[in-house]
Amino acid sequence: MAGKLYVVGIGPGSYEDMTIRAAKILQESQVIAGYTVYVDLIREQLGDKEFLATPMKQEVDRCRAALAKAAEGKQVAMVCSGDPGIYGMAGLVLELAGDYPQVEIEIVPGVTAACTGGAYLGAPLIHDFAVISLSDLLTPMETIEKRVRAAAAADFVLCIYNPSSKKRADYLKRACGWILESRRPETVCGLARNVGREGQSVEVLTLKELAERETDMFTTVFIGNSQTRALEGRMVTPRGYRYE
Repeated sequence: MAGKLYVVGIGPGSYEDMTIRAAKILQESQVIAGYTVYVDLIREQLGDKEFLATPMKQEVDRCRAALAKAAEGKQVAMVCSGDPGIYGMAGLVLELAGDYPQVEIEIVPGVTAACTGGAYLGAPLIHDFAVISLSDLLTPMETIEKRVRAAAAADFVLCIYNPSSKKRADYLKRACGWILESRRPETVCGLARNVGREGQSVEVLTLKELAERETDMFTTVFIGNSQTRALEGRMVTPRGYRYE
């Protein structure tokens, strides 16, 4: 009898920010699979589980291993940071699932970085926004540039994932240059670092200042639209309600 594979969003990292449903499924699962960094975030809470952890760039192998374990009759949880359907493993698991037709798959949503980072900064995503990753490992930089320019010109609030890394140190600065073609240098922006993890911090700053900031893969960047304001140290995008 085949088992079941859950693709589980564990939120930003802290156990307290995980949904009740996700925590329950992890406790009930026999096997926990995932990227090594994410598995290590929850390993202490899960005791004597079987763990299948692989490093970056082994996503296909990781998903196949999880599907194979489920095909053996086990309940498996593939964990993803944030939400599994937002830059997570849900799509890849479903693409590979045809080779394991006996395995039932269920996607379990989680709280993505746009939500958690936004909450700590204030309310930057109250109106229309676009989420864009600056990682060009799987997406050509030409495509990323088109998306950033288009979203900036359309006055979307931008939420940027994977703004830079050791090999991509200048990517955020380049993106800010594209955005400055249609936004004022004083545009209100925000940085949310290591949200839900050790070293958590947030900062409200201008677009001009943002272009000179160093960030990493654990930083989420928020770039306001033409209406976004800084209020008492918080980043707020008005929805348009009338009040006196």
